Amino acid sequence: LFAIFAFATCGGYSGELRLSVDCANKSESDLSIDIAFAYPFRLHQVNFEAPTCEGRRKETLALIGDFSSSAEFFVTIAVFAFLYSLAATVVYIFFQNKYRENNRGPLIDFIVTVVFSFLWLVSSSAWAKGLSDVKIATDPDEVLLLMSACKQQSNKCLPVRSPVMSSLNTSVVFGYLNFILWAGNIWFVFKETGWHSSGQRHPADTMEKQPSGYNQGGYNQDSYGPGGGYNQPGSYGQVGEYGQSQSYGQSGPTSFANQI
Repeated sequence: LFAIFAFATCGGYSGELRLSVDCANKSESDLSIDIAFAYPFRLHQVNFEAPTCEGRRKETLALIGDFSSSAEFFVTIAVFAFLYSLAATVVYIFFQNKYRENNRGPLIDFIVTVVFSFLWLVSSSAWAKGLSDVKIATDPDEVLLLMSACKQQSNKCLPVRSPVMSSLNTSVVFGYLNFILWAGNIWFVFKETGWHSSGQRHPADTMEKQPSGYNQGGYNQDSYGPGGGYNQPGSYGQVGEYGQSQSYGQSGPTSFANQI
């Protein structure tokens, strides 16, 4: 869904700016010069006509710059990310057993997720820089500088309407949101791999071995068990009668009586 928003807001963009050239001779003026441009922003191919204020002759001009590489790179990554997400969803739902077989599916998924995270960061950064250049190249004040009639003080050149760039700004935002989404998903895909399982298995085994050896080492049986005589001696409740004591009553007093 985020990938759809990313390539739709960028790939489906079209904008327009309007300029006004008021010549000293009013009959030569053109107060509505519309310049339209769109994705993939090959602005050097966008031509328009402007009055020269020298008779009725007009000049053909073009915008400056070619920013198609960053825009097409961004849209391409978004489209492939959408297709991979769609395919992965089908595999998760209908081919779960094949996905987990030999741990190959999670490993491939993990590698692809890392690659897409990196590509989202690169493409979003490149497109953010490209969008900044597009804004400069389509700024009406900058376009007016290209007209020869605007270099004469007797003529008045004014911007009438600037292009709306809100959808392009949104595309950059969705680009970075996709990077955060894919980068955060790395952890969840990593948990499905054998690397995470093997890392969790060894500490669990050592913890299971330690209690067994500790209990079988005889610490509880040798000193406090049945043979130690501390937990199961003749209790002090029975020591009150020396004749019934198993330890204290039969040792000292008996030998002392025989000696007498």
